[in-house]
Amino acid sequence: AQSTLMMPDSPRDSLLQQENATLREVIKSLKMEVDQLKQHNAVLRLKVDAMARKLFGKSSEKLDPAQLQLVLDALKDAPSEEAKKPDASDSPACDSEAEEPTSRPTQRRKKRTLDELIDGLPTTEIIIDPQEVKDDPEAWSCIGAEVTKLIDITPARFECQKIIRRKYVRKEARHLPPITPPLNTLQERCIATPRLLAHTLSNRFELHLPFYRIEQMYARLGVPISRQTLCGWAGMAHDASRLIIEAIQREVFADGYVQVDETPVKYQDPERQGVCGTGYLWVIHNPVRKVSLFVWRTGRGAACLEDIVPADYTGIIQCDGYSAYDAFIKQPERRSRITLIGCMAHARRKFFEAKAEGADAQWVLGQMQQIYRIEAQLRDSTATPEEIRAERQQQSAPILEKIKARLTELQARHTHRPTSLTGGAISYTLNQWDKLTGYLRDGRTQIDNNLVENTIRP
Repeated sequence: AQSTLMMPDSPRDSLLQQENATLREVIKSLKMEVDQLKQHNAVLRLKVDAMARKLFGKSSEKLDPAQLQLVLDALKDAPSEEAKKPDASDSPACDSEAEEPTSRPTQRRKKRTLDELIDGLPTTEIIIDPQEVKDDPEAWSCIGAEVTKLIDITPARFECQKIIRRKYVRKEARHLPPITPPLNTLQERCIATPRLLAHTLSNRFELHLPFYRIEQMYARLGVPISRQTLCGWAGMAHDASRLIIEAIQREVFADGYVQVDETPVKYQDPERQGVCGTGYLWVIHNPVRKVSLFVWRTGRGAACLEDIVPADYTGIIQCDGYSAYDAFIKQPERRSRITLIGCMAHARRKFFEAKAEGADAQWVLGQMQQIYRIEAQLRDSTATPEEIRAERQQQSAPILEKIKARLTELQARHTHRPTSLTGGAISYTLNQWDKLTGYLRDGRTQIDNNLVENTIRP
């Protein structure tokens, strides 16, 4: 038996050892794959939760004071191993005193009374007598009246406007051609008055009624006007308004600072039967003069900007991180004349969507809250652009440097997976950092693109 134990392994034992080693490698690789799938599943769950909050939750991105305090308390009670990490003095707990947001009382809209609603309206009196009085008016004496006020409306109605242009000839020279006053319409054969054109365009582009509904509305009023005619009127009015549009464009780009954004709009393409194309309304907003220009294009590439922005424009364009803006200024002559600055609201929104992933996103939101509080104070003041720039350099710049240092540290330590919401927010913010901090260098500029987005929203 002793000699049998000392004998070398048989071929069968060697085969079993190899199989065991192979199984261990397989088990190890399967465990790694399971861990990766768990992490991926967690990221997907957070993204689904963020999407659900965006679709069904509150649209406001205001921070909940109670939620912020919970995160800060959790950071204070963190285990000692976390305290051993470098730069522990820069933890979120150090800024807990500055993170307490101010609560604003909810203001209820005052309900207007009937007298306030009808103030200034033309009044029509309707006198109603009892039937007994109508039968024998001489037997009754009026001692008063019960007055009831109601709001009425006169529906729109079509009318025929007959324009008579009288012809004249000079009495001493009847052989000369007669004179006739010009017909002041957009086109010689246009059957619509300016009032009808304005009414049609207001329904279409202000109330967003499609042409087929306007056609139905006009038909109910007794005048059937086809959609083709309505479309022709819109194009004719646009051509007639070209001088006004060009004047608005000159005013928008006059101060050397504009905010630009684009929003998708579905449209019907005759060449694609049954499929709606995606076009874009490009909006250029001048925050100084509060003037906006809307331009329709079927795409959102850099070529659209080349067509919209004047060739000689020199100044600042504030935009989001969309790559078309970088492609637009890639030419050296544009890069020397145009400066791109970013939108802090886009970066903040990414961290707001990632706040459920942990304390890092919450910390960034708290720091950004301080920056926006500074901006609110500057807006309420009457400071000049030079004074605003000085205040930003003194108060906001140190906070932004602290944010950058922490995000750089988190990215270097690979604390968050790049596919996670927090990792994506960190990457976006650091890649756009020079543009996001561009507002510090000019007191006229805004911290974000919210003004142009508010112009789009209605």
